Amino acid sequence: MAAVTIVVVEDEASLRRDMIEYLRSCGFDAIGAKNGRELDEQIASRPVSLVVLDVNLPGEDGFKIATRLRENPAIGIIMVTARGSTVDRVVGLELGADAYLVKPVEMRELEAQAKALLRRLETSNAGATPPAPQSSGQPAMDEGSWILDATAWALTSPAGVRVSLTSMEMKLVSLLAGQARQPATRDQISVALYNRRWNPDDRSIDTVVGRLRHKVENAIGETAPVKSVHGVGYVFSAPVRVI
Repeated sequence: MAAVTIVVVEDEASLRRDMIEYLRSCGFDAIGAKNGRELDEQIASRPVSLVVLDVNLPGEDGFKIATRLRENPAIGIIMVTARGSTVDRVVGLELGADAYLVKPVEMRELEAQAKALLRRLETSNAGATPPAPQSSGQPAMDEGSWILDATAWALTSPAGVRVSLTSMEMKLVSLLAGQARQPATRDQISVALYNRRWNPDDRSIDTVVGRLRHKVENAIGETAPVKSVHGVGYVFSAPVRVI
């Protein structure tokens, strides 16, 4: 664990110190930052695996920082905040957080979340190509098909480009992949992502879809196969196989 660097972004000095000391006692290379600027400096100076991110920061808040960090899927994000409402949790997860803890922080829970997230990131970032084919007489990937790895939380294009997914993106792609290239309604998507019926005033689904499209298109250099179906919802327009 010593090689794993975690940055604790917290403006309250005593809490930042407590989290750093505890994470170091668990074997992590934990360092601190008071704000987004200091976090950027830490990331520029060394490889960072995980960011423990407060929401209520001076200047650029944690939600905005999470949006920027999500451009790098190799960095895990655990949001830590006094905001414990369902709305705040949903916003944080939609913006790309992998986990969400509420203050006062239970240090053992923080440790467990960090270890679980790092294991998943290690699996999903293990390589840029899909696993070797099994000896079943069939190729590892049907020609023209995408691969959704439910264990590694990763989506691989037919050309072999691997894209790591957040929890919300994974839920979305899993639902669309199970629709056999038929559109999923907004109600279906809302229940799958948030366990609630869709409200026409709720734009959270579009936020998740937009982030997923942006991430995939940046990786593959072409239009993502997640298409909108007017008056219905969304569809994954290419064949996709779940492993």
